Amino acid sequence: MEDVHDVDIGGPAFEVFDATPVAVAVTRGPGHRLVYTNAVHRALVGEFPIGTPFRQALAGLAGDDCFAALDEVYRTGAPKERTGPQVLAASARRTDDERYLTACLSRVAFDDGEYGVLAVVQDATDEVVTARRLRQVADERRRVLRRYHSLMRISAEVIWVADPQGRVIEPAPAWERVTGQSWAESRGYGWLDALHPDDVPATVDSWRRAVSDQVECWECVYRVLTADGSYRHYEIRSVPVREDGRVVEWVGTASDIEDLWQRRRHTRLLDAAAAATSDVTSVDEMLNALANVVVPELADGCGFYWVIDLSEDLSRGGDFLLERVATAGRSGLPRWPPFSGERHAPNGRMARAIRLRRPFRKTFPRGKPPEDLLPTGTRKWVEATGGNGVAVVPVVIDGTVAAVLTATTTGDRPPMSQSDLTLLREMIDQMHDRLNSAMRFQRTHRIALALQYSLLAEPPHVPGLQIIARYRASPAAAEVGGDWYDSFVLSDGATVVAIGDVAGHDLRAAVAMGQLRNMLRALAVDRQEPPGLILGRLNTAMATLYAEQTATCVLARIEECGGGHELNYAVAGHPPPLLLGADGQARFLEGGANPLLGIPYDTPCASTRQALPPGSTLLLYTDGLVERPGEHLDKGFDRLRERASAQCRAPLDTLCDDLLSFLPHRTDDDVALIAVRCSGPSASRQAPAGG
Repeated sequence: MEDVHDVDIGGPAFEVFDATPVAVAVTRGPGHRLVYTNAVHRALVGEFPIGTPFRQALAGLAGDDCFAALDEVYRTGAPKERTGPQVLAASARRTDDERYLTACLSRVAFDDGEYGVLAVVQDATDEVVTARRLRQVADERRRVLRRYHSLMRISAEVIWVADPQGRVIEPAPAWERVTGQSWAESRGYGWLDALHPDDVPATVDSWRRAVSDQVECWECVYRVLTADGSYRHYEIRSVPVREDGRVVEWVGTASDIEDLWQRRRHTRLLDAAAAATSDVTSVDEMLNALANVVVPELADGCGFYWVIDLSEDLSRGGDFLLERVATAGRSGLPRWPPFSGERHAPNGRMARAIRLRRPFRKTFPRGKPPEDLLPTGTRKWVEATGGNGVAVVPVVIDGTVAAVLTATTTGDRPPMSQSDLTLLREMIDQMHDRLNSAMRFQRTHRIALALQYSLLAEPPHVPGLQIIARYRASPAAAEVGGDWYDSFVLSDGATVVAIGDVAGHDLRAAVAMGQLRNMLRALAVDRQEPPGLILGRLNTAMATLYAEQTATCVLARIEECGGGHELNYAVAGHPPPLLLGADGQARFLEGGANPLLGIPYDTPCASTRQALPPGSTLLLYTDGLVERPGEHLDKGFDRLRERASAQCRAPLDTLCDDLLSFLPHRTDDDVALIAVRCSGPSASRQAPAGG
């Protein structure tokens, strides 16, 4: 049975609707003829005579679905409610915005049993417009969200969303592609784990201040560890999303700017290198200035070496010397002595780079550089600092490799890239003209230095002893000097060490130095006598061959004695040897003193013996290490003793380089030194190859 809701209504009762504030109309019969309309309805629809069919009265104002609804209510008695722009709307009378009406239709019963329809109409324009706007806003929001999620899937940029406290709250597929971090790893503050460790503190501080201050736009640049293990620079921009003045979230982007950053850095560092070297004329100062641009921007350590050819043709694989003249190191790393002079074998990566004039870079396990890659002093520094890579750039001046640059990265810092190597080369190239002009003096200096080194032998390898020799030419003189050192092993097993200085600083002094050195060698080998007697015979020979020449010398024999070592030495007008104990106690050996060589005297030269405890170091040196113009010599001796004591635990080569690097000395004099460290008794002796 149908559920009908009839309203019993009689004709005289229609007047009750006259005062209602809504439009009311009543129809009768299946033709829906009007039997009543109130004033509100007449104002809304218009005046129509009673008995007019409702369809005729609303012609053009209501659609067929409206009349179908009237028929259905009349037939079934089930009430209906309709809302729309064409339901009982007198749109013909309007010229403005469309209005929306709500019509409630109910069946009514008359006294004679006939049915009709009661229509109650109300203006619902505000409600409909508001609802439509809400739907439009919701539809627009859904479209924006769909676009946003689609953009996140295909965008090359990283788009991210954070809560008001700055914690990432939505997955960012692009971030996962870039870093390899999963959503679980990057959410909240987990994204910080993908940043370079050096960039995390500044980024955290900047982001916290931005969130706290609710800035209008947060901008930041940091390095991101990408999925392939390399770091790339990203520029971050984020803005707050506000509702009613309150920040409800942060939306940001992260854009890869590595290429742009590299171009900007490239230009900036070239400009910095040009500015740093523009006002200096000394080559050493120029190279030091450039090293301080390389560090820390490109590397953690940087060194420049003069390349000194010790053969007729370095390009064919001859021996050469690397003399370190400029260094720079990142703050917090061990100090790197700026001076070191080392012979270098004609093989290995460094030698090939110099011969071929080609820069290269090499990575290696932390603290484990290849043996043939770097000079010994630099290699030890790389080992001590946990170096992981090095770049080598020959400095070519007028077709000749005059110097070589080494740049090292350490610790967690990524090794230098190919673009870094290119930048280093461009820094050198843009300085070519200034280097060429400044190196005119250095060319003569290097030739003289090569001649000097050709007269100086490499110390032998002796079990139980470590022997290191260094020679530093005067930076203010272009010619060879008279300073020299020597060391060799005699047939009776004793090790000879000697150092001397021929008066003068010219070619004549160098020639005399070479001849005196060779005579001393011959005398020591011919008669294995105490050092004083040998110096006496050398003095006699000088009176005949070099009547107007004077020289100083220290000659010493190191012999095994009772399971240890003993020193037998003589000094001829030379600064006294320095004996440095393993505990840092240092003293000058004042015994065995004799007059200057080249001055005739009748008394035999004296010799003195001195025990050399295990771990002790014997240091022979020339006066250039302790003399300073206008200063009493005792001050120079005190400086040497104090510096050597402070470095007593340093490796022997580091001790020698430190003394040559950090002790003030005369710039117009050469410095030579030879150091011997006793490690304990040995079972056998080994003569040097070719020695």
